Order: sequence, then C-alpha cells, then structure tokens
Amino acid sequence: MFWADKIAEKIALQYKDKIADGKKLIIRDEKTMSGRVHIGSMRGVAIHGIVSEALKERGIENEFFFEINDFDAMDGIPVYLDRETYEPYMGVSLCDIPSPDLTTGQAGGTAKNFAEYFAEEFLGVIKEAGFAPTYYRSSEKYRSGAYNDMIKTALDRAELIRTIYKETSGSVKGEDWWPLNVRCEKCGKISTTRVLSWDGSEVEYECRDIEWAKGCGIRGRISPLNGNAKLPWKVEWAAKFSVIDVDIEGGGKDHSTRGGSRDVANHISREVFGRKPPFDIPYEFFLIGGKKMSSSKGQGSSAREFADLLPPQLLRYSLLYKDINQQINVDPEGDAIPLLFDGYDRAAGAFWSGKDDDVARLFKLVNQTDPKLLEKRALPRFSTVAYLVQMPHIDIVAEFEKLEGLSYGERDREELEERAKYARIWLDTYAPEDFKFEIKETLPAEAKNFTPEQKAALKKVLEYVKSQAALDGQELHTELHEIRKASGLEAAQFFGALYLCILGKQSGPKAGWFLSVLDRNFLETRLEEAAS
Repeated sequence: MFWADKIAEKIALQYKDKIADGKKLIIRDEKTMSGRVHIGSMRGVAIHGIVSEALKERGIENEFFFEINDFDAMDGIPVYLDRETYEPYMGVSLCDIPSPDLTTGQAGGTAKNFAEYFAEEFLGVIKEAGFAPTYYRSSEKYRSGAYNDMIKTALDRAELIRTIYKETSGSVKGEDWWPLNVRCEKCGKISTTRVLSWDGSEVEYECRDIEWAKGCGIRGRISPLNGNAKLPWKVEWAAKFSVIDVDIEGGGKDHSTRGGSRDVANHISREVFGRKPPFDIPYEFFLIGGKKMSSSKGQGSSAREFADLLPPQLLRYSLLYKDINQQINVDPEGDAIPLLFDGYDRAAGAFWSGKDDDVARLFKLVNQTDPKLLEKRALPRFSTVAYLVQMPHIDIVAEFEKLEGLSYGERDREELEERAKYARIWLDTYAPEDFKFEIKETLPAEAKNFTPEQKAALKKVLEYVKSQAALDGQELHTELHEIRKASGLEAAQFFGALYLCILGKQSGPKAGWFLSVLDRNFLETRLEEAAS
C-alpha cells in the first residue's frame, strides 16, 4: 500500500467516530516567511496535501489549512538583503517589516510587507505543484482575538508550562520567565520584551537588549490580547492545535524526537490547554546536494528556483515518490533531474500497463490534478532530449520517431516540446559538464596529437561510415566496439579520440547514437581530418 494511503487508513481509524458524525477533519501545516522559502519546505505541503487528497478519495471530508507565519520576529537577515537596511528591524514581527526589493536590496517593495513578499513566491510554487490549501496569516489570528483565551490560560498556568519544559526537554526556565512576548509600544519589537508580571488583565514588561537585537529600554503595562503579544514557539504550537481545531499535523523528524519541540507542544496541549494533540506525521528532510537548507541564510535551492527546473507534474513527483521515512536528496548539479524524469516514466509505464502496485498508484496521485496527464503518450527520455537540443541541425521529433519506431501525434509532440524546454533550462543552469557539449567547428588542436594507433582506428570508423547508405545508432555502436577491440586500444583511448575530435573533450553521449545523428558530410570530413 502506498505510504499516503497507509496514513489515510490510520487517520480514518483514529477519527472513526468524528467521521461517522459527519464532522470535517482539519489538516494543518505552516511556514515562517523569513526569506525565500527553500524547496525543503514543500515536502510538508506535499505530505499534508496528498493525505488530504487520499482521505477525500475515501469519502472523508477534510480541509487543509496552511499558515503563512508572519507574526514571528525577524531573527536573522537573509544574506541576499542589505544588512544596513534591515538591521533596525531585528526583533520586529515579519508582517510589520517593509517588503524587500531583491533587485536593489532596499526596503519598500510592492508587496504588503516582508512576509507577504516571500509568501507570494512560495504560494505560486504550491499552486504549480497541484495543491490548494486554505491560507491564513498568523498575524490575523492574533489580532482578531483568536489567541486571547490561549494567552490568558498560558499566563495563568505559567508555572505548569515551566515544569513541562523542564521535565519534557530538560530546558530550565526561571521563576521570573513568562510564556509570552509583548509587542513593545514604543519600538514595536516583539523579541526584546520580557514580561515581569501578570495581574489577570494586563502584563508589566520591559524592553531590553538581547544578543541579536536592541531594545528601547522602556517599561510599561499593556493588555496582552488582540495582537499586542505572541506566545513563544512551543507554547504557540500547542495553542494552534486548539485555535485551528487541528486533527492532523506532521512535521520534520527533528521536531518529533523525545524531548523535541513536538513532544513539548503535545504535553502543553494536553496539560495546559486540555486538548488531545493531533495525529502526527513525522517525516524526513528534502535535501539539495545532501544539505538541509535555511531560508534566512540563503542556503540551498529556493522552492521557486527548483520548481523552475521541472514541469509541474515532475515537481509533484519529486515531492511524493519516496516514503516519508526516507530522505529526498536531489542535486541539480548532478544527474538527479534526468533520474527524476526516468522515475516518472517508469511510474507511467506501470500505470498504463494496468499494474496495481505502489508505483502505478504514485503516478495516479501525481497526475490526478490534471487528468490529461493520465492519458498514454510518448515519454522521450530526458537525457536523450538534453543531448539532442544541443544539436541545432537535428529535427528532434523525427529523430525520436526513428529511435522509438513511432509516429508522434499531437500529445506526443507536446510532451517532447515540454521536455526540450526544461532540458534547455537545466543545461543553462545546473547540468554537469558530462551532459553538455558543443560541436567544434574546426578540428580541436588536441586531436592533432593522436597516436598512430588512434588515427588508424579513426580511419576504420570513417571507412565503415562511408560504406553505409544510412547510419543506425545501435548498429554503429556495435561496430565501434568491434573496431576498438581490433585496434588493441583501451576504451578510453579509442572513444576519447572520437569525442575529442568532435567535441574537444574526451567524453560525451553514447557514441554510436551520437555519431549517427551528426550531419553526414560533417562527420566524414571530421574523421578524415582526425585520421590524417
């Protein structure tokens, strides 16, 4: 059974009474908009989104909520923004910081605020991946009073919360620590304030310097309600379970360890707010080149950059093809992009052949947002497309029709055109040198240093080429290996000479196929020059 179906089955069992009563299940995920959102954050969106879809297939009504967390404070300045411009906003809620303009590094962009600027880009990627959650902003919830009861309860039970921190995670909070940060009435910062007391209606606070942000030094009293304050992260997470009435919410595996943030939030939810925590879905990370990424530090590929490398169905495939207990590790600078296309094509083959397995199920889930993609069509291999688009004299459609023995229809041509488009994008951005080549207009200088044995072997290749009315890639491939064996040359010496005289480097596409699609006059002339 596919991993999303297993999760949906467990949820259906856990909430069978609520489902029987006709009540809607609530699924929730979130992202703090502290900078460009990395592709890793899309895994949570995809997991919650596909579980929502799997539940709906079972007739279980549910709604997937996604929080744009814009009420957290800026605690780091993204490396791609001007530090001097944003230093004064350290400690201020993201929704209260001017929108950046990434082309100038200055404040004052067109978005409503800092968080919205980065949210717009990320929400676009979510839509392209085929997910449509219901969005809400954390600032709106606080300012509407949705957190008021949770804030009062947390302050009334501050001693219990301190005990939970200590017993669950080993974090010791002093008796003067209160689970709240007030928005300073003078400087507007929310990270630099420390609550001093709570009388049941107002808190007394002071605004002081912390390690990474400067306070203004005032002391004051204020109601902590209606957006005047926010709860610290782990307490807030527990409060969100109640405020949104969450039934299902997962998180990265680092949060779900014993003593981790989810463990603390679960205890606070039960013991402080009196609510059973939602069904958890702990999942592994989405890595780029083996590295976890940071939005504010600018590390790793952003969701937008990664999405630009793939058509929407492949983006969705890349997020769903591995079990939640497995890391997804994609390195666009290696062969990961061609391999993603190969995996998608295998899933298509399983689905179109009528198989009833996890691979076929994956293909259905990946493409069900666009039924046209479930229809059978030619899927030209991406790595071959990437080679052919670098050969302007080639009619790509005609070449694939010959390679596959097919006559391409309209849908087949559309698929090929789409893959050619993304192959060019990948070649222009991340593709390794092994996939790139440029046919040299003249014989490279290095080819003039071939040994007599290499020249003799190239002459044999030329003789074979001239003897054929038309070149077949597979037949030429076989003949090249026979010529190489007869020459006594090592494979690297023989094939290296073939590639070097045409590409100026000692590696390239599969030799037989590659030579067979070159212009015939060019190929014969170049081999003759190299063999002389």
